[in-house]
Amino acid sequence: MSCHGCRVLRKRCGENCVLRPCLDWIDSPEAKARATLFVSKFFGRGDLFSFISSVPVHKRNALFQSLLFEAVGRTVNPVNGAIGLLSTGNWHLCQAGVQTVLAGGTPAILSPQIPVTNRSSSVSQATGALSAMMIGNPAGDDEQCYSMMPESDVSNVPMSFRCSDGEDQEPKLLNLLM
Repeated sequence: MSCHGCRVLRKRCGENCVLRPCLDWIDSPEAKARATLFVSKFFGRGDLFSFISSVPVHKRNALFQSLLFEAVGRTVNPVNGAIGLLSTGNWHLCQAGVQTVLAGGTPAILSPQIPVTNRSSSVSQATGALSAMMIGNPAGDDEQCYSMMPESDVSNVPMSFRCSDGEDQEPKLLNLLM
């Protein structure tokens, strides 16, 4: 019998189903189907199965959760995604979007009325430098943009964005899931 994820994708599965272990954290069969459909619409069915197949079985659950949060994050905040929501102190919007998807709804796009940065948030203060460097940062001017974190603290924040051995080589990718 097909698992709920494969059933909604109209794919046969058996005992060695790639998708079944990814959905163990979701309680309701309907929510499993909704989450699978949402992620597969965002990343594509073939890419979803490629992502999942390339990860060890014990990490597939976390991978699917990560893909779901990124898909919801990109739906809510198309420019910066889930990382943008996290760095601006609006992670609750991503969590609410995931709950909306699991309940059968569609997450809403971030509206201009929602404050982009909660300056009192400890997450916002810790990641202020990252937020200032992100593409499409909604801060009004450069002074406001870089005033989130004192200059003395910026040098203490370990960050790395690109790594390359030479000018003509492709940037290296990090093995985050290995």
